[in-house]
Amino acid sequence: MPSRRTTLAALVLPHLALPHLAQAQAAWPLDRPVDVIVPFPAGGGVDVMARIIMPLVAARIPGLRHVVTNRQGAAGQIGMEAAYNAAPDGYTLLATTLPAQNAIPLERPARFQALGFTFLANIVEDANAFYVRADSPVRSLADLIAAGRARPGGLNYGTTGVGSDDHLFMLAFERAAGLPRFTHVPFAGVAPLIPALLGGHLDMAAVNVGDGLALVREGRLRLLAQAAERRQPEAPEAPTFRELGLDIVMGASRGIVGPPGMPAAVTQALVAALEGAMRDPGFVAEAARQSMPLRPIWGAAYRDYAGVVDSRTRELWQASPWRE
Repeated sequence: MPSRRTTLAALVLPHLALPHLAQAQAAWPLDRPVDVIVPFPAGGGVDVMARIIMPLVAARIPGLRHVVTNRQGAAGQIGMEAAYNAAPDGYTLLATTLPAQNAIPLERPARFQALGFTFLANIVEDANAFYVRADSPVRSLADLIAAGRARPGGLNYGTTGVGSDDHLFMLAFERAAGLPRFTHVPFAGVAPLIPALLGGHLDMAAVNVGDGLALVREGRLRLLAQAAERRQPEAPEAPTFRELGLDIVMGASRGIVGPPGMPAAVTQALVAALEGAMRDPGFVAEAARQSMPLRPIWGAAYRDYAGVVDSRTRELWQASPWRE
């Protein structure tokens, strides 16, 4: 039979433990900076998005400090694996992009599952597009199609990597236009790709609309067409592929995720802070200045959207496997 002291301890100790548990939970994010991994080089769309949004997120969570770390390589796989396999304690996040996150595990072994992350917020959706130099003889999508048919394999194009949204977009274009394969030149990100295009080492770049608009305004690049449902406000003069007779709508959806199994309280705090940051007038203005088309999707809805992208990516893989 338990003693009175044992019974009293059984009743009191759990309640005494609760403040300590609350203190441990409240310690996030005071211990150390939150590492926001960008799986691409500095200067690209994912990197810029992370560096703009995270200071506003930090301002909404008392004690949160952050550092953005570029861990590029293998078309984003290295950074994605690092984030996926990190401790789910709120101290590691990933600035990511769909469908690249979905494509990597399809084409090669990967130490992450595309839909296994903790989905926090999608921030940007930037349509795919074709850019050429301003002095290129290719002045329209019709010119590009004609050149592709006249010179099978003779034209090259740069993307941000095998299985990137840019690469999948190009495969969809070749298929829709009935063209032979162009020569693919993958880069580690858009930052090293654009100088190669400007330097005359590429015939064309398959990237996102926002990646080249500043250079269009400077008269150095030409935007041939955009794979948006309707013309993005940032590029109102460029026709969509649908306007030109090709049913192609593709792009990069960029957002913030965490490792699988993050605590609900931490997840909720981050989602709320991201939502508040995206409603900040200063952020909206800076996103417009950076030609970042916004598409906010939060939490579970973001996870559902990633599932739709995953299904579309699998369908494209089955129709045109892109392993290179």
